[in-house]
Amino acid sequence: MREQHILSGKMAPLAIENLDTDQIMPKQFLHGIDKAGLDKGLLYDLRFDAAGRQRPGFVLNQPERADVEILVAGANFGCGSSREHAVWGLQQYGIQAIIAPSFGEIFYSNAMNNQLLLVMLPEADIAQLMADADRLETSHVHIDLQALRVKSQSVDAAFSLSERHHRMQLERTDLIGMSLTYQAEITSFAQRHWEAYPWLKDVALRTRQQLGATPRAQQPASFGGRA
Repeated sequence: MREQHILSGKMAPLAIENLDTDQIMPKQFLHGIDKAGLDKGLLYDLRFDAAGRQRPGFVLNQPERADVEILVAGANFGCGSSREHAVWGLQQYGIQAIIAPSFGEIFYSNAMNNQLLLVMLPEADIAQLMADADRLETSHVHIDLQALRVKSQSVDAAFSLSERHHRMQLERTDLIGMSLTYQAEITSFAQRHWEAYPWLKDVALRTRQQLGATPRAQQPASFGGRA
């Protein structure tokens, strides 16, 4: 659950290192033209066997874990290919944050730009969080995005975000939204630029318009020699 700058909810332990994006979102779930239905593919081979039956021993298949919102994961989570579908699938499943010692670089950028919070903590803190997450009665965690702090039964630890990512999390926006906050400065810069170099403004549009106004017979021949 997220209220303003506070994110809190149940954790689930996923103690697997180097869990790559192909495992998080297998390739057979990438055939659609939109983001719909990716929750069904999330961690598919860990959640289901070859016959499509649920693996009862996997943590996310346990009925008492149905409302998990935060994963505590192993190092280098999200390594591998630049598969943004992995982020979308996690979010569709209901995951709002992942806490791990480290993340794949591209996955980290994709996640933070899509408002999936990634928190990096030392391995000693992760081990304690794993232990808390393993028991339902201690599996609740509280993440303060303003103070950049994680609190659970056994852990009270600070984490860091870049200034840009911190602001994006607090304002619930992406890179495009961040850019639009500078709309006045962008407009002012563009106006000064076009005043200094008026011959460059809309040059592509004006070129297309001129070509479109030229009679076909007068247009230069193509490389194939046909007008």
